[in-house]
Amino acid sequence: MIKNANFIISSPDVNACPKSTLPEFAFIGRSNVGKSSLINMLCRNPKLAKTSQKPGKTLLINHFGVQSVSEKSGNTWSWHLVDLPGYGFAQTSLTQREQLRRMIERYCLLREQLTNLFVLIDCRLEPQKIDLDFMEWLGENGIPFSIVFTKADKVGKGRLAENVGNYKLKLQEVWEELPPIFVTSAESGLGKSELIDYIEQILASL
Repeated sequence: MIKNANFIISSPDVNACPKSTLPEFAFIGRSNVGKSSLINMLCRNPKLAKTSQKPGKTLLINHFGVQSVSEKSGNTWSWHLVDLPGYGFAQTSLTQREQLRRMIERYCLLREQLTNLFVLIDCRLEPQKIDLDFMEWLGENGIPFSIVFTKADKVGKGRLAENVGNYKLKLQEVWEELPPIFVTSAESGLGKSELIDYIEQILASL
């Protein structure tokens, strides 16, 4: 359970990120995937990460300091939650898209504190090439990641199961073993405890 979370800093590049040894759990996804809403739901603070109806709002690497306590063991941890810029927003300039791509790749490759990257996927959509390509790049570079389907409240249970199943089939064309997969809704809180438990399992193993 996350006890509290607070904004620390926004950084234009990995070199400007906090000089800290705390483990980092980063969240990334295509623009307008519901990343800020999910972060706010997990941290129980609707104003923590800035949400917007306009895609492409997150243009910097945003660090949040988090303190959590396990409801099972009572163990406490301090860690960083990192809100990364969204990718694939077509209405930005080619130059800005390239800058964001480099920023994201440099963080993923160079940030030693990165413990797990949560890749957010809109569960309403068919598998998107940009998401598949990004996850393939993560795998090629040995970056640990998990898949988080968002906006589960926006579709019926049957359609949700079908869409997630189609995504798994597509991934199994390339991956011998699938990464951890979570289904969430920022509106209903679906998947919150599973995500927090997973983060705490990783923290306990460090």
